[in-house]
Amino acid sequence: MESPPVVTATRGRGPVAGIVLLLVGLPLLLALADAISYHRHNRNNGSLVSEGEVREYVLHVPRSFDPAKPTPLVISLHGAGSWPADQRDISRWDALADREGFMVVYPAGAGRIRSRIWHADRGPGLARDVRFIADLIDTLQVAYNIDPARVYVNGLSNGAGMAFVLSCTLADRIAAVGLVASALLLPWDWCPEDRPMPVIAFHGTADPITPYHGGTTWVASMAFPDVPTFVAAWARRNGCAATPHDSMVAPDVTLRAYADADCDAGVALYAVEDGGHAWPGGQPIPEWFAGPTSQSIDATRLMWAFFRDRRLPGLRPK
Repeated sequence: MESPPVVTATRGRGPVAGIVLLLVGLPLLLALADAISYHRHNRNNGSLVSEGEVREYVLHVPRSFDPAKPTPLVISLHGAGSWPADQRDISRWDALADREGFMVVYPAGAGRIRSRIWHADRGPGLARDVRFIADLIDTLQVAYNIDPARVYVNGLSNGAGMAFVLSCTLADRIAAVGLVASALLLPWDWCPEDRPMPVIAFHGTADPITPYHGGTTWVASMAFPDVPTFVAAWARRNGCAATPHDSMVAPDVTLRAYADADCDAGVALYAVEDGGHAWPGGQPIPEWFAGPTSQSIDATRLMWAFFRDRRLPGLRPK
């Protein structure tokens, strides 16, 4: 009895095998492409040595930059566990900088990516972080025509806590500050500076991480201050009248302003009703973690409107 013919499946198996390999390899290729894209999108583009340590940042130079024209500088600080490109994406400063003609820099806190923080407390890292921001301003002023009278600092969460620190330690170099969902760990009696400092603040009344009316949460062993009380203390430092003016600027947003003839520097607090630990008008942070992000106002636009006409007293452009 003859043996049955041997049927070779080489030709038929080739395309099938190729498809199988493609389907198996596709997730790996997509993961690799995603990793490369993530790295390119999130990498820093500048560094300097401060206190013997390499510190990094992301710098955005507006398309309209003119080396002959003194340019304002906005310094935007990320929250704990975040990084410069994340702060850039959340705040959306770059697009406004291109339209308005100012420079933005996003410095990196100490530590590795996804674990970076600002030492906005009484620890030894505070002085190093302050020195880094001072060195960063120096570095950019050497490389670009930065207007020394128009340097502004803002931050989100832990970055806002660092902005408060800088308002007390670099008051001779910063014209105004902005705070969003502030993680404030230092009391007013710590602040060594009594020069009036303009401040604009934004805070959600349902912030689950840094509560609007203060208290402890899982992120810190110390209690956060009551935000309206903290802002009122800032107004007293600035020489403002004790009674603020409240107004509704959106269905879910109240502006509390301390600004009158007796006030040496403006103080403004935007309270977002039921708002979370987020940047109003910016890229939302996952709601399961931070709560809702209000789109009723644009914190970046309002901050720049507050910043742009404020200058350090006694300084003129180079």
